[in-house]
Amino acid sequence: DPGALPARGAYIKYESSKAGKRLERSEGRFQRSLQAPGLLLTLNVSARYQRIKGFGGSLSDSAALNILQLSRPAQDRLLRSYFSESVLPLPAVLCGFVELQLSQALCPLLQIPLLHRASAMSSRPLSLLASPWTTPAWMKSNGDVRGKGILKGQAGDKYHKTWANYFIKFLDEYAKHNVTFWAVTAQNEPLAALLTPPQFPTIAFTAVSQRDFVVHDLGPALARSAHRTRLIIMDDQRIHLPHWAKVVLGNATAARYSAGVGVHWYLDSIVPASCLDATHKLFPDHFLLYTEACSGFLTFRFSVSLGCWERGVHYSHSILTVLNHFVAGWTDWNLALDLKGGPNWVKNYVDSPVIVDSSKDVFYKQPMFYHLGHFSKFIPEGSQRVGLHSSRRCLTCQLQHVAALRPDGALVLVVLNK
Repeated sequence: DPGALPARGAYIKYESSKAGKRLERSEGRFQRSLQAPGLLLTLNVSARYQRIKGFGGSLSDSAALNILQLSRPAQDRLLRSYFSESVLPLPAVLCGFVELQLSQALCPLLQIPLLHRASAMSSRPLSLLASPWTTPAWMKSNGDVRGKGILKGQAGDKYHKTWANYFIKFLDEYAKHNVTFWAVTAQNEPLAALLTPPQFPTIAFTAVSQRDFVVHDLGPALARSAHRTRLIIMDDQRIHLPHWAKVVLGNATAARYSAGVGVHWYLDSIVPASCLDATHKLFPDHFLLYTEACSGFLTFRFSVSLGCWERGVHYSHSILTVLNHFVAGWTDWNLALDLKGGPNWVKNYVDSPVIVDSSKDVFYKQPMFYHLGHFSKFIPEGSQRVGLHSSRRCLTCQLQHVAALRPDGALVLVVLNK
């Protein structure tokens, strides 16, 4: 039970390994006078950094379809694996990976019952985040929900006002089914839309056009509505930081309407994490949140690689890196996919922490699932990152680590040995 605190002077350790350990529990006691010959990590709870929002995954159309293809008992086991306190509690859920062009009609039918079931299993409230991929075709410059296009007209006109009202209608309709959203993003990957294949449903914004849309349309619409839903800007690769934040949040009106900056992980290997520090320094009152990540994209190997430990390590490496650079949380793209990494109507197959084989009525919890668990299970919302000093750099052992102080006063240390 991750909620059970150790006795004074004692610790509880949970370990997962390539050799087969999966959150294996052990206990021990601290030794005050131990002369540590190796690396020594020293906690400094006086050094306080960002508050943690949480860790989650996307209940996309594809994820919902896969879950619902299982028998009811298997569905319950999968949902408990993610949302029960006794297994892997995920406090954040995102809607994003589209399986059909009819996503707006299909999404509620699939997702709302699953959201209610997940919420009933969770001892923590779920924070729901929604992210739009495209406007209706008649609002786009190319007249098609697919392909490259921008919102017709300019900020403040009928197209922008109508699109902002779509956000409110979306929130209104879900609220009728007792589903409320903690946040929405202004647009999924607004600049990546210019680079995606022509069959993808996208719409493009620049930082300037998003700023103006927030100032004149989306921000006021959300503020006037009955919803307390927060607004997240950018929702794209960190290569755009801190420039995107400077353009949008540098405007006082846009900054007032916005709560944070969404980031995707796909170009992290070529962009140093220092851009996150720079953004936080400029706008410390706006959180940074990783809103999408997955393995298996653009790979010449298999999109799904069952049991791949290295993909789990990649998850932990990313989470540890960005937490140490002021990020408040991290979201995986799909809660569950099939053996091909779909379904996906543009064959954009990727991997997932849970893979479903409906023909056998089973699902597989991959190493990525357990790597996520080392964060979501032990660092609840409201925790705060604290100082952690290493006695020396350990180039041979390749350790990464982060420390957090939980709301209940417990200290959590997560260490990855690559």
